[in-house]
Amino acid sequence: MRTRIMATAMLLAGALTLAACSSDDDGGSDDATQGGTGGSSGGTIRIGIKFDQPGLGFKDGDTYTGFDVAVAKYVADKLGYAEDDIEFVESPSAQRETMLQNKQVDMIFATYSITDARKEVVSFAGPYFVAGQDLLVAADDDTITGPEDLDGKNLCSVTGSTSAQRIKDEYAAGTQLLEQPGYSECVTALTAGTVDAVTTDDIILAGLAAIPANEGKVKVVGNPFSEENYGVGLPKDSDKCQAVTDAITAMIEDGSWQKALDDNVSASGYKPNADLNPPEPAACS
Repeated sequence: MRTRIMATAMLLAGALTLAACSSDDDGGSDDATQGGTGGSSGGTIRIGIKFDQPGLGFKDGDTYTGFDVAVAKYVADKLGYAEDDIEFVESPSAQRETMLQNKQVDMIFATYSITDARKEVVSFAGPYFVAGQDLLVAADDDTITGPEDLDGKNLCSVTGSTSAQRIKDEYAAGTQLLEQPGYSECVTALTAGTVDAVTTDDIILAGLAAIPANEGKVKVVGNPFSEENYGVGLPKDSDKCQAVTDAITAMIEDGSWQKALDDNVSASGYKPNADLNPPEPAACS
């Protein structure tokens, strides 16, 4: 009898141990929160944006606004991520490829032009917008209609940018260049009359012009002289590439793309190039 009781106790202990192990195994599925998988599994996704471009990617406290942000949220939703699943990460221009290669972010929406050189190390979905280099001038200035009109005038751009030098080299050799740390400082110089124009991509200029403090004081000329295809940066050969491109197509087709553009830059009076926008997202590259 004593032997039987001991055997029964041992069997019960073994069953309890197996049950505990089974319970631990079932709870091990929260790997989905690491590196972003599907929103349905409770994962997160890290999206790179600019934090200092009004109208495109801008951080104010814990709030993120702009056209790039709106496109990013739409695409993330289509991939299965709720808005609360998104972690926005600041992605300066010079660090974008490195951040994707090191898996610091899962994708980047940050006025990221698709180029052959960049496609050597990262992949692109899209494009979701086609921008062009343009000029921002005083609202009452009708003398500057293109880069050729800048001869003998003062032009501002951001330190390290090649856009102002391009105008001097290719359009108006007599342009006087002024560099500032950021585009906000350039706009301040423009409204103060220190410079005659500011140059970079047209939609970036439109975002600056749409800031309430600048409304009615400056305008985008609307005569772009380059073509910049903004794509979604992804790690090289990402398996999300086609799904992201399909989401962009859906956003354009259901009207959300136009609404996002209007909500973020229409106050400036800016009209994107109608021959190029909305774009036709191509195959992944």
